[in-house]
Amino acid sequence: MALFSRRPKDAPDPKGTDAAADAAASAADDGTSESLSETTRDASAGATEPGATAPDTTEPDAVADPAEPTGAEPDPATEAAASVSISVSSYGGLGSSAPAASAAPKLQPRRTGRAATKEAPTNAETVAGLRDNVLVREALARLGDGTAPQALLDVARQLLQGHLFLRVKGDARSLLAEGRELPLAVIKVEDRQFALAYSSGSALQASVRADGDVDTSAMGQPVLSVLRHVLAGPYEGLIIDQSSAPARAVLPRPLLEKIMERVDEELTVKTLLAAERTPETGAAVAEALTRVPLWVAVGKVADGRPGLAEGRAEDGSRYLEVYSHPVEVAVMGRGDQAAPLTGPQLARALDGDPEISGVIVDPAGPWIRLLREELAPVFASA
Repeated sequence: MALFSRRPKDAPDPKGTDAAADAAASAADDGTSESLSETTRDASAGATEPGATAPDTTEPDAVADPAEPTGAEPDPATEAAASVSISVSSYGGLGSSAPAASAAPKLQPRRTGRAATKEAPTNAETVAGLRDNVLVREALARLGDGTAPQALLDVARQLLQGHLFLRVKGDARSLLAEGRELPLAVIKVEDRQFALAYSSGSALQASVRADGDVDTSAMGQPVLSVLRHVLAGPYEGLIIDQSSAPARAVLPRPLLEKIMERVDEELTVKTLLAAERTPETGAAVAEALTRVPLWVAVGKVADGRPGLAEGRAEDGSRYLEVYSHPVEVAVMGRGDQAAPLTGPQLARALDGDPEISGVIVDPAGPWIRLLREELAPVFASA
């Protein structure tokens, strides 16, 4: 793709964004665990400083206290799963059980899943005819000057669904029809080059007003296509809505690389949760949990042992927290490690603790709670 450069007056101050961007990339990196031995050892690593939680995330939940490790042999199917390198027996819950006498009293999980963040906002257009990426737009709206790493992670996680707009010099349709390269907008900040993208029609309008270049058009592209384009090019990162400060984000290349390392290529769960809810949504999410990458949040309970994070509904029922991507764990701001698991492991975890009512998926929102009876496909996969 060809490039054209935007005027530098719209560029963010790199000195004002680097610290938050680097910290966000570090948090995304530190919040992922490849094995339980690493998780157990470093469960407190990567915690953000107090008060740096993203708006509209859930309250930090207490971590459920697992049973003591049993020393049982890992499940052969688990060892054969190339994408999962966790020790089932070490979890004392993911497929294994311990004698009742060795189990310590369970910690009461805190309430999780705020009503305000359950579903994506419905006001999808800020310019007639252009459907915004509502979740990214709203995450950007929560940003302020002096962006905290946690708020930047909030933007990054909401990128994992939908589309972004790109500005093109000239008429994009005509250029495509002629088979010509599309000159996409970029910007230079000092000696560094960033790609530009936009979350909404209003952000596109703000960009046109800022540079006065009306000989441009916009086209929507799937988020993963945009991120791959950025990482395949000479860019230091991606700037979203550069003319809409303070509702503007600079996502550094290391953070984008970390996100893409762990991404579900279909963005299945996040896409389902971001869409309008229907009577079929729960069944679709339950089916997806049998085949997509999943993650749990591992932290330390009071006695220092590892435990899996749980949430509690208004009626006091307990739900195991399940995540669609490690960045969803990191944005909770609790310093938990993200540990991968499969659908069959999830089924065995639930079988091992009948007091758990089900799961809550992506509790920072949009989220969904699924009861045991709704998780029939997951149990069938075990």
